[in-house]
Amino acid sequence: MRLGEQAKMQAAINITPLVDVVLVLLIIFMVMAPQMRKGPDVNVPHTTKPANQGDERGRILVSIDDAGKLWIDDRQVAPEHFGEALRTAVGAETDPKVVIRGDAKLNFREVRLAMAAIEESGVRGVGLIAKPAGARGD
Repeated sequence: MRLGEQAKMQAAINITPLVDVVLVLLIIFMVMAPQMRKGPDVNVPHTTKPANQGDERGRILVSIDDAGKLWIDDRQVAPEHFGEALRTAVGAETDPKVVIRGDAKLNFREVRLAMAAIEESGVRGVGLIAKPAGARGD
């Protein structure tokens, strides 16, 4: 290019900035995805060897907090309306997967009452969520 000459237009696209932005967004989503859970914060008990807790898609999460309050996904439910709220959450699902995430401070009685209510609503088979022994945080 000489002095006084017009610069030629370049037709090539520089994708390096685009790749940089996409990688940063990918890292942000990878870090934030485990934090985006449904329901209240519950301190789940530790076990020596919890089973594979499976895929989160298509499952209904029942949480019981340390005060004994029941939650279905992210909605608090009164104990007397728990069965109908669970049937509503199940909807037309043919094989619903229901898991209980109970606080470690709870008595077994509260968890068993929730399991009985789930069974009475027509759902067969309930899973329990736990953390591996020695795991820190939630």
